[in-house]
Amino acid sequence: MVQIKPRFLSFEEYLSYDDGTDNLYELFNGELIEVPPESGFNVEIATFLLVQFALMLGSQRVRGHGLELEVRGEPKNRYPDLTIIREEHIQLLKKRNTIRVSMAPPVLVVEVVSPGELQRDRDYIAKRSHYQDLGIPEYWIVDPQAGTVLLLALVEATYTEVETFQGNDVIRSPQLGILNATVAQVLAAVN
Repeated sequence: MVQIKPRFLSFEEYLSYDDGTDNLYELFNGELIEVPPESGFNVEIATFLLVQFALMLGSQRVRGHGLELEVRGEPKNRYPDLTIIREEHIQLLKKRNTIRVSMAPPVLVVEVVSPGELQRDRDYIAKRSHYQDLGIPEYWIVDPQAGTVLLLALVEATYTEVETFQGNDVIRSPQLGILNATVAQVLAAVN
């Protein structure tokens, strides 16, 4: 029996869809694409950062890979590796862990780059464009292959590369202050 994948004409249609599984789907131009499990490597880095931010801000403001962001265009969404939400989001996300374009954007999103050119381009180009369009004030790209954390800040509606941290650099966020970790410690989370 062939199962036909639904096509959604709006994000509202997608939000009401339930296939009876716990699968995460990325919505791309109205079509569902099952999100494969993250690599253990990426999960360890994101979890290390989640703990650091939770200690700094409290656990309610920090969300892992399960937070969904609606993005503009054809019905689309993204699942950042880590998101720092606003206080106002806490109650709004109790029913469904989705930030809609009609809501205030999160404070910060973090993506951990997976190996491969396609994944690299998604994090450095496509996701950068989506997060910029949503008005997310800060975007971090953690690149284990390069050994860097690239910090981008929204300046006049455009992401500007503020700083590239590496090695023993302590990561400083314009929005949140100093993270109690160096790039080496973040990347050592996978060893």
